[in-house]
Amino acid sequence: MRYWIAAAATVVLALVVVGALSVSHLDEGTSRQGARVVHFKVDSAILDRTLPATTVIPPATNGRNRPLLVFLHARGSDEDGNLDGEMFAALQRQGKRAPVIVFPYGDRSSYWHDRAGGDWRAYLENEVIPQAQERFGTDTSRVAVGGIAMGGFGAYDLAFHTKRRLCAVGGHYPAVSARASQAPPGAFDDARDFARNDLVGAARSQPRRFARQPLWLDAGRRDRFDQGDRAFLAALRADHVRVRVRRWREAHESSPWRAHWGSYLRFYARALARCG
Repeated sequence: MRYWIAAAATVVLALVVVGALSVSHLDEGTSRQGARVVHFKVDSAILDRTLPATTVIPPATNGRNRPLLVFLHARGSDEDGNLDGEMFAALQRQGKRAPVIVFPYGDRSSYWHDRAGGDWRAYLENEVIPQAQERFGTDTSRVAVGGIAMGGFGAYDLAFHTKRRLCAVGGHYPAVSARASQAPPGAFDDARDFARNDLVGAARSQPRRFARQPLWLDAGRRDRFDQGDRAFLAALRADHVRVRVRRWREAHESSPWRAHWGSYLRFYARALARCG
């Protein structure tokens, strides 16, 4: 009887642990292509709260010693917003080069930069990345950062400000504004906050800070951020900073990036394989 109780308690404890790292929020019928999805919590002293994050571990691996891709969600989305079939299929196609992908939660409209509501960029650099590396045993010398829309802005903002060595940075339909008056409501606290995080101005004044790693930018020709994206690219190219650019037909509002996961993960996998 005592043995049965002890065994039952062990099972319950195991279920609690698994529950803390559970698989959920996948659309019905979504194939993970052999990947494992792990939900975990990031303890943040910087933001003074605990925030959710989702990790996708490539097929046939436990994640250890794999490169790490930190991928930032768009405005209004969350840490599970990119768990779609196209992403899983693209990851599976990378085979032995496939990175572990961490999708952190960045609030609905943080824009992933340090601001009055929280130091989101510092959170990424000093808490998300090291906690993910420790938890999943990824290669600390091989880290890439990318994101969609708001997340694309955040990836470039981190690339400019960070002291951390990154292997690649990508912005997919990035929400880059050429002027403060063009920024979406709530993206910045005020004009001074915009100036501190003005990517176009940063690319003009210190373009070499973006040249420290391979860069990717893709966007739609009818994207509402097209003017800002083109100004950002022009500033980088004026100083001969190399950027891999893709221009699609789709508008921002149609969520076209799902069709381009193959291109995205191929870029990150190659850059991470050559890094370190």
